[in-house]
Amino acid sequence: MAFQYGYRRAIAAIVLALFSAAGYQAAAQDRSGTEQNSAKTLGVVLYPGFEVLDVFGPVEMFISVGAERLRVIMIAEEAGPVASGTMSDKAGNWSGPKVVADYGFADAPHVDILMIPGGAGTIKQLTNTACHEFLKQRSDAAELVLSVCSGSAILAKAGILDGHKATCNKEFYSLLISNGPKVEWQSKARWVEDGKFVTSSGVSAGIDMALAVIARVYGEQTADGIAKGTEYTWSKDPANDPFAK
Repeated sequence: MAFQYGYRRAIAAIVLALFSAAGYQAAAQDRSGTEQNSAKTLGVVLYPGFEVLDVFGPVEMFISVGAERLRVIMIAEEAGPVASGTMSDKAGNWSGPKVVADYGFADAPHVDILMIPGGAGTIKQLTNTACHEFLKQRSDAAELVLSVCSGSAILAKAGILDGHKATCNKEFYSLLISNGPKVEWQSKARWVEDGKFVTSSGVSAGIDMALAVIARVYGEQTADGIAKGTEYTWSKDPANDPFAK
């Protein structure tokens, strides 16, 4: 009798363990599915002659959030390689490294966060109506719209920033703000947040802006951890703009 009792208890324990393991695995799968379904998408709009750090400074911060919470995709007018450039390049003859755009304007998926960089190629994009239409359409649907450096001039030219506060690169400030007469340009700002529009000053300011957006969406502890992990001294004060004239 004692043997049968012990045997039954052993069998019961094994069955309970199997059910518990199956339940745990199902719960883990449910959590994983929820995380994937709740992951946001950041779409970076590339164009010929974009500034490398404008893109990859912020992107380094954003991908550090973790793919289960935020994925980053590259978008251009046409999918495929897009050359970056510098101010020393002749317009249209861009010498910088190429980045592959995952999608073109026609097939780009929904993005929760839209970001456009600046760069020497900005000038041509100021008259690119296809770019303007894409940005207007996607800005309406996005939760957040970001720009780095002269990228805000492209948003302004498209009319997206009308009535909103914004900033841009201070080295070419007067030239850039002429593209948005209805924008409330801020001459002294590392970055500016006005509702869902977040615009930053020149080049490296995009990194500070990205961390501020991460803090806004995922919490300051997450942003602090990313800054520490990347050994980056995060300037948290958007009014601290040593390059303002």
